[in-house]
Amino acid sequence: MIVTTAALFEQAYGKYAIGAYNINNLEQAMGLFQGNLDSQAPFIVQLSKGARGYTHKSMLEAIIRAADETFPEAVFAVHLDHGDEQTCYDCIESGFYSSVMIDASGEPFEENVAITKRVVDAAHAKGISVEAELGMLGGVEEHVSVSEADAKLTDPDEAKEFIARTGCDSLACAIGTSHGAFKFSGSQGLHFNVIEEIQRLAPGFPLVMHGSSSVPEEEVARINAAGGSIHGAKGVDENQFARAATLGVTKVNIDTDGRLVWCRVHREYFRDNPEQFDLRGPGKIFMAEYAKFIAHKNEKLGSAGQLAAVRAAVGG
Repeated sequence: MIVTTAALFEQAYGKYAIGAYNINNLEQAMGLFQGNLDSQAPFIVQLSKGARGYTHKSMLEAIIRAADETFPEAVFAVHLDHGDEQTCYDCIESGFYSSVMIDASGEPFEENVAITKRVVDAAHAKGISVEAELGMLGGVEEHVSVSEADAKLTDPDEAKEFIARTGCDSLACAIGTSHGAFKFSGSQGLHFNVIEEIQRLAPGFPLVMHGSSSVPEEEVARINAAGGSIHGAKGVDENQFARAATLGVTKVNIDTDGRLVWCRVHREYFRDNPEQFDLRGPGKIFMAEYAKFIAHKNEKLGSAGQLAAVRAAVGG
């Protein structure tokens, strides 16, 4: 059952975080839905601008509609991740999305406000929520590329002003995470002081954590053992999710970890079965492994076991 992002946030705020997972194909969708049902968690399906360019957007939307029919117990929202202004308008007009993200964080503050306000006005007219971003995460994810030198933590005072002036429904904050597999070196971690101050200035307002994959060492080691060459990768400590959730982080984006699972499964499969060329063999393994991965993440987010209560609250 597709519901509004706002409805999920209302149930989760201050208690747990909703997992927001990017998909690009059928196998990811099947594993995603199965993993969320296995862990009895509500969730958010994310389509990025890159995913919509990888295959035709109608194909991805059709996969999600089919998954909704195949897994009727699932409760989820559909979200555009890291959209530019025109992509946001396209998704708003489609009538399919629960929410859109306008990412104008690379623009000066006033321009970010202006762009976000235009998207908010268009989205709210259709009953669609808007996620915006303030501050700049470092790293690389699809078309988003920010050097560490240009990365900037969100200023809490600016966040309060930004929320008031734009009318956005949630805010992605730069709190020390970064996109991709190379988030941290040494003992760096999340800046909880920034989250705490934003929550104090904007109580009850849903915050979003991007770049939140944990980049498990075991996954990286297995990829490298099967012929990969990923070195120096380090992600967010997933044990920090629960604390972030109590401070208003209501949505946590996880993409890179899912790609690592895909890479590990396929590298190991074709290493161990060099005579094989059928995509369905590793595809079946990946769907099962991705479902286990999703269920594990939901346990860390605190969303596992919340499905029945959310369904009852949204009238399903």
